[in-house]
Amino acid sequence: MEMKKRITLELRNRAPEKVTELVLDNCRSSNGEIEGLNESFKELEFLSMANVELTSLARLPTLSKLRKLELSDNIISGGLEVLAEKCPNLTYLNLSGNKIKDLSTVEALQNLKNLKSLDLFNCEITNLEDYRESVFELLHQITYLDGFDQEDNEAPDSEEEEDEDEEEDDDDEDEAGPPGEYEEDDDEDDGGSDLGEGEEEEEEVGLSYLMKEEIQDEEDDDDYVEEKGDEEEAEGVRGEKRKRDPEDEGEEEDD
Repeated sequence: MEMKKRITLELRNRAPEKVTELVLDNCRSSNGEIEGLNESFKELEFLSMANVELTSLARLPTLSKLRKLELSDNIISGGLEVLAEKCPNLTYLNLSGNKIKDLSTVEALQNLKNLKSLDLFNCEITNLEDYRESVFELLHQITYLDGFDQEDNEAPDSEEEEDEDEEEDDDDEDEAGPPGEYEEDDDEDDGGSDLGEGEEEEEEVGLSYLMKEEIQDEEDDDDYVEEKGDEEEAEGVRGEKRKRDPEDEGEEEDD
């Protein structure tokens, strides 16, 4: 009784419209109902009521956003059809350790179109011949039964799935990069390539120009040497004439 009061007090002290996860395991229900749990928890996505002595789900409040429901170790034997009306978006349902005995009870879950995982472990129904094959055939929408798919592959942990999804998102963001970044890089590359070509052209022009200048300089030097040689020869001839002229004059005087 003290535990029930404590749970009820916690429910009253919370703002129910902001609660998304609620664990009420091991508290005691009264006539299939836990005091304080009502439809004001409209944002609830995860609810656990394990071992609360539930015999029926008839008084379960409507929780349209509920995705995961834990009802293990109770005394539920039927009446599962109310889940499609009160929790239409359920993807995971744990009914292990209850009093479910036959397939007709499970058939009521066909209207839970989003249900992917169902747990009936430790229920009497698991003793039926071809139990797994029959449930998978009856509930086409489920992927995992008692934690395994039809090929006996184990269901991944929900937390691991979330971590993997976050890592994939991060990788996608890293690969995608900020918009426009690559365009700028391309522009920069183009600018760099244009500049490089220009520099090469200038360099080629400069070399040819210099080579032409060198050739002209060499030709000018040759011309200068030739001119200088001609001048020296001319001076030599004039010198010889100056030397020879007096001699010639002397000879003429002698004559």
